Amino acid sequence: MRDSPRSSFPHFLAIPTRWMDNDSYGHVNNVAYYSYFDTAVNQFLIERGVLDIHNGEIVGFVVDSGCTYFSSISFPDTIHAGIRVAKLGNASVRYEIALYRNDDVLPCAAGHFVHVYVERSSNRSVQIPAAARGVLATIRSETPTT
Repeated sequence: MRDSPRSSFPHFLAIPTRWMDNDSYGHVNNVAYYSYFDTAVNQFLIERGVLDIHNGEIVGFVVDSGCTYFSSISFPDTIHAGIRVAKLGNASVRYEIALYRNDDVLPCAAGHFVHVYVERSSNRSVQIPAAARGVLATIRSETPTT
């Protein structure tokens, strides 16, 4: 995804970096990138009314994630997190996320994570609810990705 232009992502969320995101080397620490991924996807789902983090009977658990770093981010940069759905299964969804620094054309980092939908009370996997499936389909990638 290193060469992915912004146009290859159907949804974006601007995320300001925080002073505390920087590490002793003067750039955003690697663990913060996963937080940006999680924030972008969950904000998208909450805004569209298909994720209730407090009372929802069905929620998504992250079961796989990864990130590749291309260039540094530092406070006070603004991150523009592009998200898309790479694979929409029966009970799981694989998101791809690219982080663009300020107005950069190419991402400074790219990654993925997989949500498995579960019933909160039992922690057992369930089918993705129809409403969530419909929302996820709106950001589904047109081309197969790896």
